[in-house]
Amino acid sequence: MNAVEHSVPLHDFEPDAGDMRDEVMRGLSAVPRVLPSKFFYDTQGSKLFERICEQPEYYLTRAELALMETHLPDMADTLGPRVLLVEYGSGSGIKTHRLLEHLHRPVAYMPLEISRSALEASVGRLAGDFPRIEMLPLCADFTQPVVLPAPVRRQDRTVIYFPGSTIGNFEATRAVQLLRQMREEMGPDGAALVGVDLLKNPAVLEAAYNDAAGVTAAFTLNMLAHINRALGADFDLAGFAHRARFNADASRIETHIESLRSQDVHVAEHTFAFHPGDEILVEYSCKYSRESFARMAGEAGLRVAKVWTDPEELFSLQYLVCA
Repeated sequence: MNAVEHSVPLHDFEPDAGDMRDEVMRGLSAVPRVLPSKFFYDTQGSKLFERICEQPEYYLTRAELALMETHLPDMADTLGPRVLLVEYGSGSGIKTHRLLEHLHRPVAYMPLEISRSALEASVGRLAGDFPRIEMLPLCADFTQPVVLPAPVRRQDRTVIYFPGSTIGNFEATRAVQLLRQMREEMGPDGAALVGVDLLKNPAVLEAAYNDAAGVTAAFTLNMLAHINRALGADFDLAGFAHRARFNADASRIETHIESLRSQDVHVAEHTFAFHPGDEILVEYSCKYSRESFARMAGEAGLRVAKVWTDPEELFSLQYLVCA
């Protein structure tokens, strides 16, 4: 029995194949070519990302969990009682479980997740562990406007939860837009709790996105497999490779899919020619100093009111309120 389908109503705003086709066609026709990182997250992609988080080079999840172990009571006191917790890109829900355990009488939990399978699995587990918290899952692209359903019990405040380093996947203009969207959705008395990866040694950063086991490479190339499955395309994964490099001038890891040979790819009755070395940009992973993130939040009308970090200051969770 599927826990979500039978006990927790699912609000379905999942993008359809036509939306995906249009975005893929635009991205492959652009110069330079680009595909949005949200296409990483089909069922297989979500599983691979969970494996990435277990790799020894990938410090981000360990650092975030470490800081939560230390600071969760203070976070809960800061967020206050009776919150509606709205999470962008909820994934497996491991960090969410720990936060919900410490929150003071939360009213409801509302995850927005583009992968239906990941959403159903995580909410199914959380519903069993927190039967007194109303579950309001939305299968949706959190970067697009969605009307949020109202919980049965009225919340004292809305808190947008955006853990991990996903804010770093957006270049500055889009990141500011997303922070403005959070500001609108949380309201004047609400708050946001945002994961922000901090600047550090470039060798540490590059290792995190090029693990020795090749899991990140498999995750990156699964985007092409996802497009093949969803749109009937014919990307030959053996003809492409994962490339992740740190751009010091832009303070970010830039991930590309590189063509290893001359080849034609067919998508929705269109042919795209690739030559050796041709690349598709598939992800930014921006890194911030405390000062640079605070400036960006300010552009969105938000103020950093508190920052929690792990002991090594590799990663941070930042508490934002309206400026």
